[in-house]
Amino acid sequence: MDEKSRNEAKRLKEIIHHAHLVCFLGGAGVSTDSGISDFRSPQGLYRVQSRYGAPYEEMLSHHYFEEHPETFYDFYWSTMVSFSAKPNKAHIALVEFEKRTHKIVVITQNIDGLHQEAGSKNVLEVHGSTKRYRCTRCQRMFSLDEIPHTGVPHCPDCGAVLKPDVVLYEEPLDEATLENAVAAVRRADVLLIAGTSLNVYPVAFLPQYFTGGTIAIINKEPTPLDSSADFLFHEDVGEVLPIVLSE
Repeated sequence: MDEKSRNEAKRLKEIIHHAHLVCFLGGAGVSTDSGISDFRSPQGLYRVQSRYGAPYEEMLSHHYFEEHPETFYDFYWSTMVSFSAKPNKAHIALVEFEKRTHKIVVITQNIDGLHQEAGSKNVLEVHGSTKRYRCTRCQRMFSLDEIPHTGVPHCPDCGAVLKPDVVLYEEPLDEATLENAVAAVRRADVLLIAGTSLNVYPVAFLPQYFTGGTIAIINKEPTPLDSSADFLFHEDVGEVLPIVLSE
């Protein structure tokens, strides 16, 4: 980070320190330093040639899960579940900020569960989590630790296929979670957007509900909201966030 960006980060830090409520809207770029690939960057998953015949983006759709559960889970276990990933500096900065009694709501598009693993308490997972699984017939829920991590998992009660509790393409977001996210954006006086291209809807609509004073964006690639940001950092999230959330 150059000196200009560092000075801007320090200015933002002062604003955040006096905020009544900070709303953090994060995407895949928050977890890349934990070794988890993003999706839409030049090096992202959707730019890589699929080894299954179908594009990876299609494989994360509801119809593909239903029509090809074996192939879906072969891809899912090898690529989508990061068993060895640990929280990075960005996750930890958010936790430390919250521990200092600052009010913050974390809205994440990520499904890796790293915010909770790091210790964040107020987390809204708008796209679900790989840590949870639901029976497609009886709706019983299971944790990741309760099911095998190879092949297609089945419900021990009714024998039906288990589905990851994640939002696949063609599926709606959980209504209650989305409503809580909208409410958090509306209440906040600082909206901190990090590691997201803001190209995935309906989450990309969330900033339009913000009526507070300061919007800051931390993302390596440009976003559609860059021109509206009060602070803009085309930097690594793990470099900027520990500065703007520091004591």
